[in-house]
Amino acid sequence: MLYLLLAILSSTAVAVLMRLSGRFSKNGMTMLASNYAMCTIAAGVLAGWPLIPAGEGLSFTVLSGVFSGVLYLLGFVLLRWNMGRSGVVLPATFQKLGVMLPTIAAITVFRESPRWTQLVGIAIAAAAIVVMQERSEKAERRNLLGLIALMVVCGSCDLMAKVFEYWGNPAQNDHYLLYTFLTAFVLCVALCIGQKQGITRGDVLCGLAIGVPNYLSARFLLLALAAMPDLAVVVYPTFSVGTIIAVTLVGVLAFREKLNGRKLIALGMILGALALLNV
Repeated sequence: MLYLLLAILSSTAVAVLMRLSGRFSKNGMTMLASNYAMCTIAAGVLAGWPLIPAGEGLSFTVLSGVFSGVLYLLGFVLLRWNMGRSGVVLPATFQKLGVMLPTIAAITVFRESPRWTQLVGIAIAAAAIVVMQERSEKAERRNLLGLIALMVVCGSCDLMAKVFEYWGNPAQNDHYLLYTFLTAFVLCVALCIGQKQGITRGDVLCGLAIGVPNYLSARFLLLALAAMPDLAVVVYPTFSVGTIIAVTLVGVLAFREKLNGRKLIALGMILGALALLNV
């Protein structure tokens, strides 16, 4: 449970730093590339030498890491694309609902058997995510396929952690993350060049700052899944809704955001879901 808590805190730090970065960063893709650069450096340091490890399962580690890295960047690109077509509300909702994919996979593929209280908690958590999102005139349904693609990609990205934890070599955890973030970094740099993105000191510094908790979030989630190998059905929804409530509390306490009735109801639902998930 400690690793899961640390993953939630790290994910919350990413969200807070992303919000603060708007004051200093001008080029989002360049900042993202700097973020992946820091993640790659952190993973490389912890992986140690050699960067290509000996032992069984190397091919699976490399392939799953590369695939995960592609999903990381594709999820970000789809999020930006959907926000340009549907506003902020629906993409944010579908991105968070992606947690349902690894949760369902935990039951159907990895044969976990959740208690009825946990199933109710999962359903309440999904409903709370929808309730928390504000209504918007720009939130139209005509771009449903793009939103579903966003949900599937983000959910698949989270699922890869369980896939590697289940079938991969645990001694190569850090190498898996290294190949994940290295792939995302290379592809992101290619996009920056293709889009002729500028680069400022703020882009680099903000990206490097975000990269630290971003890497820790991925690493702690992987460790949480390894520490609770038969409870991915609990880990994923707890990680998602736990981050939501932590970010919301930071918004209220640090940024003086106000909670309307809709968000208060959603937070109550999330607290109830967390209690049921961990009964």
